[in-house]
Amino acid sequence: MTTPAQQPHATHDVTNQPPPPAPYDACDDTVLLEGVRREGAGWAEDGLRRLGRRAGSAEAQEWGDLANRHEPVLRTHDRYGNRVDEVEYHPSWHHLMRVAVGEGLAGAPWADDRPGAHVARTAGGLVWGHTEAGHGCPTSMTYAAVPALRAQPELAKVYEPLLTSREYEPGLRTPTDKRGLLAGMGMTEKQGGSDVRTNTTTATATAEPGVYTLRGHKWFTSAPMCDVFLVLAQAAGGLSCFLVPRVLPDGTRNTFRIQRLKDKLGNRSNASSEPEFDGTVAWLVGPEGQGVKTIIEMVNCTRLDCVMSSATLMRKTLVEAGHHVRHRSAFGARLVDQPLMRNVLADLALESEAATTLTLRLAGAADRAVRGDAGEAAFRRIATAAGKYWVTKRGPAFTAEALECLGGNGYVEESGMPRHYREAPLLSIWEGSGNVNALDVLRALGRSPACAHALFDELALARGADARLDAAVARLRTGLGEASETGARRLVELMALTLQASLLVRHSPPAVADAFCATRLGGDWGHAFGTLPDTADVDGILARALPGEG
Repeated sequence: MTTPAQQPHATHDVTNQPPPPAPYDACDDTVLLEGVRREGAGWAEDGLRRLGRRAGSAEAQEWGDLANRHEPVLRTHDRYGNRVDEVEYHPSWHHLMRVAVGEGLAGAPWADDRPGAHVARTAGGLVWGHTEAGHGCPTSMTYAAVPALRAQPELAKVYEPLLTSREYEPGLRTPTDKRGLLAGMGMTEKQGGSDVRTNTTTATATAEPGVYTLRGHKWFTSAPMCDVFLVLAQAAGGLSCFLVPRVLPDGTRNTFRIQRLKDKLGNRSNASSEPEFDGTVAWLVGPEGQGVKTIIEMVNCTRLDCVMSSATLMRKTLVEAGHHVRHRSAFGARLVDQPLMRNVLADLALESEAATTLTLRLAGAADRAVRGDAGEAAFRRIATAAGKYWVTKRGPAFTAEALECLGGNGYVEESGMPRHYREAPLLSIWEGSGNVNALDVLRALGRSPACAHALFDELALARGADARLDAAVARLRTGLGEASETGARRLVELMALTLQASLLVRHSPPAVADAFCATRLGGDWGHAFGTLPDTADVDGILARALPGEG
């Protein structure tokens, strides 16, 4: 006789659970596509849509999960005892990297003369970033290395064609024998962190002009499997920038001893290391003593990518939250139909739209600055630092709220939301923490009056469109005249919010612009997401942010 206890799954049926979110189209984002067209990269739309479908595929989503579950492993020696200092990655990491490099998300825009090439690359990151964030580190550093390397034309002539290649070729070999290269950076040291002028790594000139040997350490060098690195070290003339290849031109291994990999909160797919230099061969990039000046362009690029990655995390987690609440019911109604949940989603949607719109505006400024627009270069200098400060600060709170939309399901690793939540704080730390970026804005204002002029010229484009925005711009102008280190964060926050509001007032529907100005500038808001006023057009905001989800 069969007893009830012997019957499989007799206790319950699985109901009221959402289906898997994949496949979906990561490019199904009105804000993204409008921004791409507005910033001069409309020609890239077909490619972005194709990439969006691939990013949201079940296969690509699984790559992201596997790359984080199977973390990189350091091999310091081979089986015979030879020092090799290699990092092994799960195949999924290589799948992600191959697509990213092949789609031009590394150095390719520097070899593309089309206006909007850098915007297209940023938009690609906003789309392909729906897979996972860790592999964006080496593509970002490779992108950022190219303009810095141009400070030494003879080196750029050799390496730039390989850094701008769309060929992903992993493995340590002679750089010039490969079809494509990846670049990393080694700036910070344990005693100084962001204060790189305290670096103790020394650079000693050799008999060969431009060639040095390095001795010292780096504290946080990510993606150590890259082919070449830009490194800061103290030369006779002061802190200088150097190119360090992992493999020398004659095929021998350069001294690049990886002491350990960092055990990080998030970003688990991406190896971050502590390398030691001892007689390490390096080539000078730029003049001696001008290391910080040489790499400043690199920092501008990687800071933009921090803004981009935060905006991507916002959009990705908003999509996940929207999918869940559409298919989950509680207390007699779908979650998406319940007023308070709709308020939460709409508030998140406002934040996401503001972040994406600002990201693409910064990318447009970068693209036009590269082509010689001095006004856009000045705007980019101050707005990127302000955007990096604010958007990355909003990321952790945003991802936490989106995770909460899934309830207990969102707290479980299988949902993917914990991985996104752990990723979010990283972006406000990398490329200068909040204080570093806030003080950098003050420094830019003090050294270059053109930055302030460019900022207010941008804000003036929305003058008269919203009284709350006009009042905020007036407060900002007053604040600049009274700027101090103590109030730097408050000032930069207002700067970023007025920039976002001005863009939304000019380019977004009234439902979005009015709600953003009322809450972020007008004070009609609580201290948590989901506190939009009753006057907010929640339905209009959600219809724009999550087509088919409202």
